[in-house]
Amino acid sequence: MAAFSISRYAEVERETYDMELGSRIKELRKAQNINQDELAEKLFVSRQTISNWENDKSYPDIQSVLLLSEIFDVSVDQLLKGDVEKMERIITEQTQADINKMNTYAIGMLISIIAILITTPILAVTIGFWFLIPFAVLFACTMYFATRIEKYKKEYNVQTYKEIIAFTKGETLSPTDQIKEEAKRPYQKALTTIISAVIAAVVCGGIGFGLMLIFK
Repeated sequence: MAAFSISRYAEVERETYDMELGSRIKELRKAQNINQDELAEKLFVSRQTISNWENDKSYPDIQSVLLLSEIFDVSVDQLLKGDVEKMERIITEQTQADINKMNTYAIGMLISIIAILITTPILAVTIGFWFLIPFAVLFACTMYFATRIEKYKKEYNVQTYKEIIAFTKGETLSPTDQIKEEAKRPYQKALTTIISAVIAAVVCGGIGFGLMLIFK
């Protein structure tokens, strides 16, 4: 499965409030005769934060979970128990949902570009200057889809062609392949810039061709 982004981890935290970690923190704290103020001091957080954890109003981050396991002298697995399985399920479901969205946006962008190329000359001849309205709508759709794709690329840290293909298939590159792909990023970034310039040229060419047909 593709790597899970930090921002997505925050979403998982919000969706795991119904887990049992809060009650386990409270139980282990009382077993060691530690009050909330003392535990908060050990974790470098406020007493209210401890209270929120124990009442399932919020969820500790990874660093806090590690510190809790040390303070209570239990393993992280023992501390989380069933929470791990639930968190993994949520992560898998959200990642797959993002993969599906990214694939949908990619298809939408491709359709928009093809529609621009096909409809521009036809509409320029049939409706004159008014062809700029559907052209602008299709161009806006293309930019929207491209922006959404870039958002997921940044969140999941996928930049090269091979990384993107692996992500859309729900796969993870091997450490060796990942190092190779990261080395390619500067070159593929330059290639992306060239492709963007070509697309911009096509768009401008479409407008120019449409205007030429009108004034012909």
